[in-house]
Amino acid sequence: MGSEMEPLLLAWSYFRRRKFQLCADLCTQMLEKSPYDQAAWILKARALTEMVYVDEIDIDQEGIAEMILDENAIAQVPRPGTSLKLPGTNQTGGPSPAVRPITQAGRPITGFLRPSTQSGRPGTMEQAIRTPRTAYTARPITSSSGRFVRLGTASMLTSPDGPFINLSRLNLTKYAQKPKLAKALFEYIFHHENDVKTALDLAALSTEHSQYKDWWWKVQIGKCYYRLGMYREAEKQFKSALKQQEMVDTFLYLAKVYISLDQPVTALNLFKQGLDKFPGEVTLLCGIARIYEEMNNISSATEYYKEVLKQDNTHVEAIACIGSNHFYSDQPEVALRFYRRLLQMGVYNCQLFNNLGLCCFYAQQYDMTLTSFERALSLAENEEEVADVWYNLGHVAVGIGDTNLAHQCFRLALVSNNSHAEAYNNLAVLEMRKGHVEQVLA
Repeated sequence: MGSEMEPLLLAWSYFRRRKFQLCADLCTQMLEKSPYDQAAWILKARALTEMVYVDEIDIDQEGIAEMILDENAIAQVPRPGTSLKLPGTNQTGGPSPAVRPITQAGRPITGFLRPSTQSGRPGTMEQAIRTPRTAYTARPITSSSGRFVRLGTASMLTSPDGPFINLSRLNLTKYAQKPKLAKALFEYIFHHENDVKTALDLAALSTEHSQYKDWWWKVQIGKCYYRLGMYREAEKQFKSALKQQEMVDTFLYLAKVYISLDQPVTALNLFKQGLDKFPGEVTLLCGIARIYEEMNNISSATEYYKEVLKQDNTHVEAIACIGSNHFYSDQPEVALRFYRRLLQMGVYNCQLFNNLGLCCFYAQQYDMTLTSFERALSLAENEEEVADVWYNLGHVAVGIGDTNLAHQCFRLALVSNNSHAEAYNNLAVLEMRKGHVEQVLA
């Protein structure tokens, strides 16, 4: 019966059901028959955009270049508590750094892998090799710019005959006068083709055509400026958009600008202004908690994560971070409740079972410890995860006094990841206790 439907209606149905490839293929067939069909053209552009769409609010990878060649720092030695580059030294109720592991930048390791930190360990040679050598802007060449370039080139695969729209031949002024077409075209250029400069030109012309009264275009100009590294210009656009229309996303974009400028206190004040306009908004509360966590103010971060759970009791990040904080505060039984809650919600991965195993061990529930680690090993997706699980199993073996089992576990960790420094260190300690000095030095 689906084949008897009118093609455009069927394509729209595919789009609504998020079957974007089928939608784009059907639109291509319609455009071959009628090249000037605007409805099919705009629907195909939207489908191709959705295939590679990335939410700009969260995704922000910090590469080596941003850390070393930071051109936006106002002060080389900022006051404590006012910069993310220099986390606060005062421990306000949280565990000491001797108990809770920290990153190379001095920030505590959180209980949740966020997009801004998932690019890997920034100090390793692997990350330096992956960092691209070409970019379209004068900004330092970063891992994030490489991701955007890859998005732009990978999108060519969706149309083997070449790009769907030849951007160099577009009359942007003509499209700027058609708001409905212009918005779909902008998102296609920005997300699919990754041509930020052309997208910025279209947004500027469209803003001019709307007589500077459309807040949506101002937000898009701000996104383009942010992508190009022009943070102060992006700040002006987002502020202007907020004056016209207060939106949660605009608050989040503007806070992202302030965090890039290393002004966490300003970002916190902005989030609190947003909460005055949108009381109980989960994303704003979560943004405040993240900043406090990065500033090493664990107790304040936990309070805001609890506020998040009052509004949304299925928020995975809040549950994981509170559980992690309880674990490092020497409350494994409480942490176990939070991790079990995640398991009940359907989170089913290696990291969760690894944490469950550690919580069970420190809470002296030994019957569940080994089964949790076994499940973690079966769910591990790469060698690094396997190595971490074996390393934790080695700790459990040391805790119960079985040094032979611990020795085997640490060796298995090194089999999976031969650059696991902690496993080498613990193996050396075990060999030292046996009196094998030569193996310790090796």
